Amino acid sequence: MKIATYNVNGIKARLPRLIEWLDETKPDIVCLQELKSSDDTIPVADVGAAGYGAVWHGQKGFNGVAILARGAEPVLVRKGLGGEPEDEMSRYIEADIFGVRIASIYLPNGNPQPGPKFDYKLRWMNRLNARAAALLALEIPVVLAGDYNVIPTDADIANPKAMADDALVQPESRAAFRRLAAQGWTDALNARFPNAPLWTYWDYQAGALQRDAGFRIDHLMLSPEAADRLAGAGVDKDHRMREKASDHAATWIILADS
Repeated sequence: MKIATYNVNGIKARLPRLIEWLDETKPDIVCLQELKSSDDTIPVADVGAAGYGAVWHGQKGFNGVAILARGAEPVLVRKGLGGEPEDEMSRYIEADIFGVRIASIYLPNGNPQPGPKFDYKLRWMNRLNARAAALLALEIPVVLAGDYNVIPTDADIANPKAMADDALVQPESRAAFRRLAAQGWTDALNARFPNAPLWTYWDYQAGALQRDAGFRIDHLMLSPEAADRLAGAGVDKDHRMREKASDHAATWIILADS
């Protein structure tokens, strides 16, 4: 089973690239982020024509997450995280499909920091960690996939000094990510490529892609029941290099049959 996460940076603007990628790589499950589209304007018909059922949690112009399944309909479990009733941002969706519990996550960026946006990011991470702990207690295969907006270590970035003041690398952000992992979650890409630079994002500015000046912020975190089945992982950098592509590359894992 191939499970991918892909921040599309606007599903309507990138729809040709998304459909192209689905057709060429044929993932079984896809977690999308940054749809930038309300539920009633998401191109559901185009995704369906490509062979995928889906559940959506959209938001006009910002955020937005979805879970796609090839030849099947995901069973929605929940939209959003509890803990802040006034929080209406569309950043989390969870579903069951093919015997796996899947969450698509678009964690807040947190810039500029310090400030209220960074404080919100840390509160959101605490709420995610609480939900993650509840999911672990189910003792089922779970994959928490998405754009975490956290660069876990300096080894996950081409130029650490250039990002030193960014919310993505602050000690508090990294500590919250470590607390998630410490619950018992496996960082799939790090597990498969512990010593190799592996980026999932390249900025549009300053020739970052051409210089390979990227970093790793798209993560697939696996419960022990899923981690036991981890058989492969990778990043579709070639699709990032195509015209009018997202600034993220699709990032994926393979789970062996149970």
